[in-house]
Amino acid sequence: MSGDPHAVTTAAQLAGLYEAPHPRFLAKVTDRLEATSLAFIAASPWCILATCGPQGAHATPRGDAPGFVTALDATTLALPDRRGNNRLDAFHDILENPEVALLFVVPGAGETLRVNGRARITADPALCARFAVQGKPPVTVLLVTVREIYAHCAKSVMRSRLWGDRPRPAGLPTNGQMIAAHTAGASIDPDRYEADYQARIAAQIY
Repeated sequence: MSGDPHAVTTAAQLAGLYEAPHPRFLAKVTDRLEATSLAFIAASPWCILATCGPQGAHATPRGDAPGFVTALDATTLALPDRRGNNRLDAFHDILENPEVALLFVVPGAGETLRVNGRARITADPALCARFAVQGKPPVTVLLVTVREIYAHCAKSVMRSRLWGDRPRPAGLPTNGQMIAAHTAGASIDPDRYEADYQARIAAQIY
């Protein structure tokens, strides 16, 4: 709000308001689609695609059967463009600015998976045919070259009680397993981390 004497406008002000993040949270990033990331994405029926172009930012929902977003290799995700309203806000953004972010959600899981990278749009007939459902291929496929992947903790989902009493899907990688897989140069015991995390998160939810 204009004239707000409490407005935070600099990085220094922001740093003065919050505790510094634990070094582990800064290190829990990978640039490859390894086994835990692939398993989480394969279980996800819904994600949010965030883009920013000349008209500002857009966040658009994308969803289909679990695994509708597919890895083509260790650094490339393919997201078929299913039928929508044809506003194409996100695609117009990408034509101007290819930087994108994806937030993958799995019903029943508190953790989410964040992916940052650069996107391009392709109408390659063979690739579109690969993603056909009920005989209908998408018009285009969004290809995202991954730059960063990391798990986001469960606090926001816990606070919102988003899934109610819905159980966590069996076999889904835990937060500890994803952090262990994503943290380069550090030895983290995923089971011990997960046990400590579950004990700690309730006390830190607010």
